[in-house]
Amino acid sequence: MTDKKAQLIKNIPFSTPVDIAGLVDYEEGRVVSRTLSSKSHVNITLFAFDKDEEISAHTSPGDAMVQVLDGEALININGEKINTTKGQTVVMPANVPHSVSALSQFKMLLTVVKQPVGIGGM
Repeated sequence: MTDKKAQLIKNIPFSTPVDIAGLVDYEEGRVVSRTLSSKSHVNITLFAFDKDEEISAHTSPGDAMVQVLDGEALININGEKINTTKGQTVVMPANVPHSVSALSQFKMLLTVVKQPVGIGGM
């Protein structure tokens, strides 16, 4: 059994194969998320977007990697529009405006990696 206090990853079974896309369900007219890890240096979140839903333009303090698990999306990075589909990965650089729009029902795993906080940036 895993000690809950020591877990760095949550909301996903340990020590067993998992269909990660099955951990979030589509909901009409919504973007649904499930946080898998939220630490000072990394966030991992699973998302399910209904068709035509979006996360509007914003910036992130870390590099953000989108792994498309299902469907199709339009990722806009500082005005550059990128069409993505299942099996593809796109990295959005830190501090650059970006948005994600679902062209169909769409699922993604988002990993944001930030500079560690501490003495000398470590």
